[in-house]
Amino acid sequence: MTASFGTTPPEHPEPPVPAVGIPSRLARSMSMAEQYEYLRTRLTRRRTLVTAGAVAGGLLAAGCSADGATPAVRRTTAGPASATGAAAGSAVVPFGRHLAFGADPRTRMRISWQVPLAVRRPFVRIGTAPDRLGARVDAELRALRTPEQPGVRAAVEQYYAHAALDGLTPGTTYYYGVGHDGFDPASAARLHTVRSFRTAPARPEAFVFTAFGDQGVSEAALANDRVLLARDPAFHLHAGDICYADSKGLGKESDIYDPRVWDLFLAQSEPVARSVPWMVTTGNHDMEAWYSPDGYGGQLARWSLPDSGFDPRGTPGAYTFTYGNVGVVALDANDVSYEIPANLGHSQGRQTAWLDRTLGGLRASAAVDFVVVLFHHCAYSTSTHASDGGVRAAWVPLFDKHRVDLVINGHNHVYERTDALRGGAVGRTVPVGASTDPTRDGVVYVTAGGGGKDLYAFPIGVADTYEGHTRGHREVPSYHWTKERHRSAEHAEWSRVRYTGHSFLSVAARPGPRPVLEVSALSQEGRRVDHFEVRRGG
Repeated sequence: MTASFGTTPPEHPEPPVPAVGIPSRLARSMSMAEQYEYLRTRLTRRRTLVTAGAVAGGLLAAGCSADGATPAVRRTTAGPASATGAAAGSAVVPFGRHLAFGADPRTRMRISWQVPLAVRRPFVRIGTAPDRLGARVDAELRALRTPEQPGVRAAVEQYYAHAALDGLTPGTTYYYGVGHDGFDPASAARLHTVRSFRTAPARPEAFVFTAFGDQGVSEAALANDRVLLARDPAFHLHAGDICYADSKGLGKESDIYDPRVWDLFLAQSEPVARSVPWMVTTGNHDMEAWYSPDGYGGQLARWSLPDSGFDPRGTPGAYTFTYGNVGVVALDANDVSYEIPANLGHSQGRQTAWLDRTLGGLRASAAVDFVVVLFHHCAYSTSTHASDGGVRAAWVPLFDKHRVDLVINGHNHVYERTDALRGGAVGRTVPVGASTDPTRDGVVYVTAGGGGKDLYAFPIGVADTYEGHTRGHREVPSYHWTKERHRSAEHAEWSRVRYTGHSFLSVAARPGPRPVLEVSALSQEGRRVDHFEVRRGG
């Protein structure tokens, strides 16, 4: 269907937050908690939620389709909402907009945002010009209540809206605005809130995507966002440990947890995520034990991502999509982690079996040149958390079997890249600027954990070695985690590039008779610290 449109870290420093209905001068002097209290006392709160799943003017299929996750949060299926009046609705300003692809980036997009109060009938207006937002697509409102943690926080309620846009036209720029009763983005007073996105092309074209993990809320995180936006990426991959609302990251209710950090994070990332699909996976700090046994109820409230394909309940960190000639597979590494076992085995092997099938299907597709895999815990790294033996045992043999082109991890707050590895050994050295062929050499693993959180270090006496600062290569003393949670010592011959600084990946995919994946690592100042090429059969 084609739609056509007529018209263990320290405290986080806090960046500016949106006023969301509070006078800007007052908002600047208030904490997020004070802003919440202000809004809750000034505006009438609505406690009945609405979910809209109707067809908007016969143009778009709205609501959560089969590839959208179903969160374990409070919501209803349809119907009128009780009473946030028009005056109150006009004072509630949406914030934290973030996009995500549906199962097919050519025709499906998910638009999500946050509101500080439960509003009536949230919706998206969309069109092919900023002043012609003729189509209205109803959205679903998901309410997330975090219970009181004595001595740490009071109970907190948050509200997230989600709209599913299906039947879009490939390779098309769409303009959209988000709203609710009393707040219409198509009105003259709200047109400044309109933004745009572009669907994937019908046939492969050259494009760029970016990636990092371990972002949090900080000036360094903001700097990374600004630099990566200048790369004009088609999408961004976030390798987990998204905002650090759970500061301990053990997936237990004893962890210190403040859900309001999510408000800060979504406001911080909005300048990028409102126009660049923000495709996340789950890290250990994203297991928030207050919502569901696996800790993912909060993630399912905040994000609308493609369906996992193996878990009808929804596993928000596991999904796949294909953009142009690149197949992307995101995984929930908490399922296999030996280091942090809160969710070890929670899929009962279904995720690994799905991974095998998915990689096989991508490799069998004539349209896919490259396969990129994204997850949090490191298969190969020498920094603070080192390598996870559970990841190696469950997934590395599948990466070898299916000749994966690039694996992107976070978890360690540094940049580190391996040589091409096959069976855990170096199949080919890949110095800065080199080219590698996965069909012959093996898989390159990148730790891109410099997204914004406080940086880690490499082992004592081990120097950085990166573009412009290369040194004689030597083995690095390190270890990997065993199933018994022991640190098994090893010497990493495979650690080729190391950079202790905030950074991100910028990957250019170029189709054609001899397709190439050009992988670069950039510092948050935009300086290149690594680059190499992946060519298949070259």
